Amino acid sequence: MRILGTKVVPALSGNMTLKDATNEAMRHWINHPTDTHYIIGSVVGPHPYPDMVARFQSVISAEIKKQLQQEIGNPYPDYVLACIGGGSNAAGAFYNFLSDEHVNLVGVEAAGLGIDSGESAATTALGKPGVLHGSKTLLMQTADGQVVEPYSISAGLDYPGIGPLHAHLFETGRVQFLSATDDEAMNAGIELSRLEGIIPAIESAHAIAALSKLDLDPDDVVVINLSGRGDKDLETYIRWGKY
Repeated sequence: MRILGTKVVPALSGNMTLKDATNEAMRHWINHPTDTHYIIGSVVGPHPYPDMVARFQSVISAEIKKQLQQEIGNPYPDYVLACIGGGSNAAGAFYNFLSDEHVNLVGVEAAGLGIDSGESAATTALGKPGVLHGSKTLLMQTADGQVVEPYSISAGLDYPGIGPLHAHLFETGRVQFLSATDDEAMNAGIELSRLEGIIPAIESAHAIAALSKLDLDPDDVVVINLSGRGDKDLETYIRWGKY
């Protein structure tokens, strides 16, 4: 980001997670409204930002349909898998399939050290309705409504909630939500790297890890959205060091 000319300001509050970075960005925006605007990068925050981001990201599912039509003569896969923190890449991957009930949509959250370990970011398993960053959604929180700090080995999935679109898709059952632990995701990321020569972002590796949790037929067409490259995660892969 610096190479591209961006001034990068680290979030030093809280546990310095994605939630805290979002807090700091919103706080700066509110205090400097005349010369600053916060462009929200996920499907979270107040309306209309979740809707805007989902529509922008919908180019992903449009491209999926286009490529499938070219490759197999059918724009509809049997499954679409995507990782979910706030959920922007998943919103984009699902968007143009939402009304196609024969397409199974699967969102994969970060289970961290285990869903019940106290070190997790699996919102649909642990959350309940609440308000964060200007939207009502599913949120990991204590009995008195205080936000529970999430944990994931992936910096992009350690968010204590999900976008309101995904909360709705979870409640209606349109999307199946699974989770993957740190070890499951890292093993899946290493496996993809060895098999395909593609080092995925650790976020995306969570979606790859969920493949083994689905009851798939040999002829099923499965699309996994790789939401980013693993360049930014090489240090974490190296530290993990189980390859």
